[in-house]
Amino acid sequence: MIVFVHGVPESAALWDRLRANLDEETMALSLPGFGCARPAGFGATKDEYVSWLVAELDRLGSPVDLVGHDWGAGLTYRIATAYGDRVRSWAADIANVFHPKYVWHDFARIWQTPGDGERFFEDQRSAPVEATADLLEAFGVPHDDAVQMRSATDETMAGCILDLYRSAMPNAYADWGAELVPTRAPGLVLCPSDDPFGDEETSKEVAQMLGARHETLPGLGHWWPVQDPETGASVLRTFHASIR
Repeated sequence: MIVFVHGVPESAALWDRLRANLDEETMALSLPGFGCARPAGFGATKDEYVSWLVAELDRLGSPVDLVGHDWGAGLTYRIATAYGDRVRSWAADIANVFHPKYVWHDFARIWQTPGDGERFFEDQRSAPVEATADLLEAFGVPHDDAVQMRSATDETMAGCILDLYRSAMPNAYADWGAELVPTRAPGLVLCPSDDPFGDEETSKEVAQMLGARHETLPGLGHWWPVQDPETGASVLRTFHASIR
């Protein structure tokens, strides 16, 4: 089974059209608080999301092909390195975020700042959805997907985003870097060429640290799963076929 994990500010719906282009059995998980309830007492830190994902994979009962995007990619790297027996293979983007020298992007720094992050999402929720969706469209997200993402970014999701990013300072490597070693399962690092949050050079360096393959997605941006789901599915099919 292929298990997909989304990122920020998204829900499992991110993967719908890409999954429709695959013949294998698939499942898309929703991070707690992202288009679903936030469990009582759940702190929404990066390590709590890892523990949640480990439990979800354990429920499936056998190793899976794990695919992650954005923060889902971060969880994928952590699972592949620290809980490698849960995966048969893995694929993920934004590997540069897990480089030891990574500095968070401008949005992340706003969210990590108490007061500024809260105001960011309050302003966003008070504005018309169509207006705030324009920012996502500028990053290549199709209109309907951009509207869906903005509509789903409610108070619960906003709170989880703030807690998640504030748990990853100064960067993810600070806490997880010691386990960034070659993984037992084959891995694929994806690098969309037009991702403003990506960096090909450091992405390749992290791929080397993990003993993984590296593939550039020409002409695609950060939200490649909705921008070109056919290409995304094709790349995954090729990768999975090569390791069977």
